[in-house]
Amino acid sequence: MTGTAHPRIGFIGLGNMGGRISRRLGEAGHAVLGYDPAAGAAEGAGATPAESVAEVARGTDVILLSLPDSRVVEAVMLGAGGVLAHARPGQAVVDLSTAAPDSTRAIAAALAERGCDHLDAGVSGGAAAAERGALTLMVGGEQDVLDRLRPTLDPFAAKVVHMGPSGAGHSAKLLNNFLNAVSLAATSEVMVAGHKAGLDLRALLDVLNSSSGANWATAHRFPHIIEGDYLEGGLTSALMTKDLVLYLDHLHSLGVPSLNAAGPLASFGLAANLGYADRISNHVVDAIGDIAGGVRVHEKRSTP
Repeated sequence: MTGTAHPRIGFIGLGNMGGRISRRLGEAGHAVLGYDPAAGAAEGAGATPAESVAEVARGTDVILLSLPDSRVVEAVMLGAGGVLAHARPGQAVVDLSTAAPDSTRAIAAALAERGCDHLDAGVSGGAAAAERGALTLMVGGEQDVLDRLRPTLDPFAAKVVHMGPSGAGHSAKLLNNFLNAVSLAATSEVMVAGHKAGLDLRALLDVLNSSSGANWATAHRFPHIIEGDYLEGGLTSALMTKDLVLYLDHLHSLGVPSLNAAGPLASFGLAANLGYADRISNHVVDAIGDIAGGVRVHEKRSTP
């Protein structure tokens, strides 16, 4: 990487999260060269559009990735015309995707052979935090590389935690996303049940958030959802299901039993099959509501 205060930044994957992060970088004064196969995505993210992954790799010092899964990351990094084919000593890659740690470590090793640095940086906080520049990053890789790249991360991250060597960031992200899935699925079920029981859901949330059932979904999601605001723009049900499968694979590789994954897998699988696959995962409450007789928790319960 060059020694300039503002390295040339490339961004591959400018969807819900990547696009918001790219805009934060632009607002902080960084010029971003972006690539996404969706027409207009780069321009919408405040980036200069690149025609290919190769163009991004050739023309930048730090490359950020925000991609759906390891399969896509591997294609972008290792495929013909990918980043590795054009990598040069001193470049750095920061993978903000949710990906399999084993794949991440293999990519980091391949980059190291070319004299390049790699960080895996799991992202948490959702679309709203990305827009505010308040994301939490769980980072795997070398501490000195993280220290050097902090100016690139600071515009979109309020909390950056070094989790350990390569793969540790993506490992932490999978563990976090599993707990997120559990709390969202379980709270959705409770909200539908509360609605059918005739409870005032605002009062129910107030009680839950002062009791042992409090969690991220009760505190930060459902106060909006019961008002009809699903906080659109975040992780979809399809991607949540993908993350759960990655979590199960990761636990299998660690030799740890997963005794609590069946519930969220069933819940988000139901949502995907009922037409909510590409909607924000908060719509899992509607999928459960559909099966419960067409319940919508943001609608006033009719009196029999």
